[in-house]
Amino acid sequence: MKKYRNLMWACLASLAIPAGAQDADNNIRGMVVDKWGHPVYGASVMVKGMPETRVETDKDGKFSIEASAGQQLNIVSVDKGMTTVKAEGKSLVKVVLNYAGQSIDVGAGRTFTRSESTAAVSTIYNEDFDKRSAKNVSNSLIGQGMGMMVLQNSGNYADVEPTFYVRGLQSLSSSSPLILVDGLERDMSLLSSEEVESVSVLKDAAAVALYGYKGINGAILITTKRGKYNSKEIRFTYDHVNNYMNRKPEFVDASTYAQAYNEACGYEGLSPRYATKEVEYFRNGEYPYLYPNVNWLEETFKNSGISNKYTIEFRGGGSKFRYYSMLDLVTDRGFVKEGDMNDGYSTQNKYSRANLRTNMDIDVSRTTKLKVNILGTLSESLRPGASANLWDMIYTVPAAAFPIKDEDGLWGGNNTTWLGTQNPVAQSQGAAYSKGHTRSLFADITLNQDLSAVTEGLGFNFRLAYDNYSSIWEDHSQAYRYGGYVVSYDELTGPLYTRTTAGEPTEMGKSASINNWARQFNFSGGFDYNRTFGDKHDVYSQLKWEYEYRDSYGLNTTIYRQNVSWFTHYGYDKRYFLDLALVGSGSSLLAPGHKWAFSPTVSAAWVLSEEYFMNNAAWIDFLKLRASFGIINADYLPASDVYDYWDQIYTTTGTRYMFNSAYDSTFGTTELGRLASTNYTHERGYKYNVGVDATLFKGLNLSVDAYYQRRNNIWVSSEGKYTAVLGQTPPYENAGVVDSWGGEFSLDYTKRIGDVVLNAGGSFNWNRSEIKEQLEEPRMYDNLVQTGHSLNQIYGLEAVGFFKDADDIANSLPQSFGTVYPGDIKYRDVNGDKVINSNDVTAIGYSTVAPEIYYTFHLGAEWKGLGFDAQFQGTGRYSAILNTKSMFWPLLSTTTLSTHYYENRWTPDNQDAKYPRLSTQSNTNNYQTNTVWLADRSFLKLRNIEVYYNFPKSWLQKTKFIGDARLYVRGVDLLCFDKIDVLDPESYGATNPLNKSLIVGLKVGF
Repeated sequence: MKKYRNLMWACLASLAIPAGAQDADNNIRGMVVDKWGHPVYGASVMVKGMPETRVETDKDGKFSIEASAGQQLNIVSVDKGMTTVKAEGKSLVKVVLNYAGQSIDVGAGRTFTRSESTAAVSTIYNEDFDKRSAKNVSNSLIGQGMGMMVLQNSGNYADVEPTFYVRGLQSLSSSSPLILVDGLERDMSLLSSEEVESVSVLKDAAAVALYGYKGINGAILITTKRGKYNSKEIRFTYDHVNNYMNRKPEFVDASTYAQAYNEACGYEGLSPRYATKEVEYFRNGEYPYLYPNVNWLEETFKNSGISNKYTIEFRGGGSKFRYYSMLDLVTDRGFVKEGDMNDGYSTQNKYSRANLRTNMDIDVSRTTKLKVNILGTLSESLRPGASANLWDMIYTVPAAAFPIKDEDGLWGGNNTTWLGTQNPVAQSQGAAYSKGHTRSLFADITLNQDLSAVTEGLGFNFRLAYDNYSSIWEDHSQAYRYGGYVVSYDELTGPLYTRTTAGEPTEMGKSASINNWARQFNFSGGFDYNRTFGDKHDVYSQLKWEYEYRDSYGLNTTIYRQNVSWFTHYGYDKRYFLDLALVGSGSSLLAPGHKWAFSPTVSAAWVLSEEYFMNNAAWIDFLKLRASFGIINADYLPASDVYDYWDQIYTTTGTRYMFNSAYDSTFGTTELGRLASTNYTHERGYKYNVGVDATLFKGLNLSVDAYYQRRNNIWVSSEGKYTAVLGQTPPYENAGVVDSWGGEFSLDYTKRIGDVVLNAGGSFNWNRSEIKEQLEEPRMYDNLVQTGHSLNQIYGLEAVGFFKDADDIANSLPQSFGTVYPGDIKYRDVNGDKVINSNDVTAIGYSTVAPEIYYTFHLGAEWKGLGFDAQFQGTGRYSAILNTKSMFWPLLSTTTLSTHYYENRWTPDNQDAKYPRLSTQSNTNNYQTNTVWLADRSFLKLRNIEVYYNFPKSWLQKTKFIGDARLYVRGVDLLCFDKIDVLDPESYGATNPLNKSLIVGLKVGF
């Protein structure tokens, strides 16, 4: 029996051999690479229309699929895009996932390729933006994305976040874009860069149509990483970051401060505050407690801080299950010089955050797909004291104010001008600490059900999401006792002093409270229809209902929104595409009877490169024209503190009406406030866009867009429309009108020459706006009219120089901003009324909020694994008003004095100075907004530079478990070219200087 069984197995094996050989003969082999020529692992390859043929690329990007010559192969990579190629015989098919195959997501339930999309969308991938070793993805995006403007801000590491705009300033109400994470409005600052696959900038009406009331200012869509079929990856990343303060402010020493104070007193007709000998005491240190000389910046802060980032990622899947999991840890120790001087606790500025993400895709059956996303975050921040602003103290307290500690060991300070609570060293070491905790959970589940059994192409989708965020603040601060000296000087006896003490020491606090919290619930469901008719007609249509509930810390913060949308996409012969979106949106924010609005959008694209007459244009690989028009509504309220603006307001302040002859009515304290708004409607944007997408010369990717938008029905105050005779505060009205327009383009070129791969590119954004109507009050002079100017235009006085002497003052037009002295600013009589006053204010410079020009460019190269990449980012038509105390606006009785101001001040011997004379008292004349303080804020920065080495696979194979490894050194914000020079143009206030960083990092894949 055993003999026959063996014979049977042998026969079956022999039959299998030719069958296997036949299969191999029918197989098409190929390789999938990205634009750099790097293999794409885990990309799915299938014969078009035959999902059962699906195979995946291996770690070398190679695949083998049973197909016949001439059949279409669909290649889809969750992180590189998708494309379709024709199988050509048995030759090796090399597929480059190029620009035309980029994935475009506009919230329609289906992802389109760039060649299919009709919307204005730019996309940045992880390998492009994850080069700053930033604490989160929002800070990683500085200098990235055509059409997106990312402006860096300053502050403690735990709190600092950039400001985002899409196509600049757009409205009198708000210009902030919608931030989306996996299609839901969420806080991107809670995401690490490593867990993000791509960032898409949604710019025109076609791109934001399905987001209802929230997409009027454009949107930024964060897409997190997902697993891949039949693959397995483990990746570990470590970044060690050294942070250095860039352009620290410099302040004069104590003797220079005393001399400057005396000089200012002389200009103002006052007696000198310090005797000559006292100035010498400040200089020689003979009496260090009575005449101190403290460099508060150097005593409070050290020169560098340290950050560390650790990330481990697990990515892969089987034939019916995909997963992506990540654990990320960020730690930072700040710049406090002596943060560990106390037993049992630290007063260092510290921050730590842990992210745990799991994304899963489950093929429950051939027709049922389930997607689950979960992100949990925990963070902790610590800072010295309770609410002390150390940098504000640095900009306030002069070197001569008091010693760090008095001779009895008490913290320095007095109970007159310079309180001990302003001692920055005491606050950084002796005031204990406060600690903040934040916790968040993002969770969503999506079900897609194929209903082709009912009718081919029909499907059902359902999504449920819940987010929760909370912030708890612990106050462990304490008060301390401080001591100082009241000093007088006598020429005969020398310095005389009286010692003073103040402040009562307390134990460390033990209180804690909820600082902030928010929760969000989203539900959506709908039907979709996806069908290809013949080889030329592609139809996708979706009908969807969405519901959103948001509740956050504060009063009147609960919001309900709904969207009912119908989206249809039609493509013909891969050449012509037409999209139509019809959206009805409702919001609880709006007045009864006006909660719903209708937003239609239509867009079209023409892929010229698919036309027969383009066959001979070998230099054109892809060329598409597109255009869109849409009406997008917004549910903005007329003011941040107004909810029921449609009701009459009664208050305890304002205009009071008495109702009896004695005017002592007991009617109560209720008064008539702001009048109710009537005939209200929604703010509305009419968006127009035309664009071109192209790939030329086998590697030059090009995108160009021009746009125009009119925003009308913007809520504005009608105070300019009525006189005071009205007797009440006028209502808000939907009367504002703003036009905005501009253009943008981007280039990216990749070329392989032997073993060298070159990559260069950049983008340029130009955005303009003009206020057409805002119910501005009638103005006496044309220079005062603000309608017709751009949003956030600066208005100020035009300086013509400084008063030279008393005769110059007497022979000049009178200025109505207080008494003027020689060295004060002289202004131009703009309106010609022979008096200098607030009626001479006029438009000066540009906006301080956002530049009109924003551009980037980058250059990179790689040779046998050794490479570099550098990115620059700049701005133009951007202004600053240099009104920072002590740095540009020093009043010596209440602030210190910057070295820069002292060296550029007016004196009788320096009539052509940059800044006016020194002052001790209030100087209303000089501290008006004017052209002396107007500065060109334009800059060009080396945002990041990286030198890296990818270890050869032949080396790594010897380890048996390491698949790839990359060692890199990075520099962040190392260079800045600008005209402000003494402070960073992105941060010129009394706050933390921006950092420059040096990073050493390692990525290892298993």
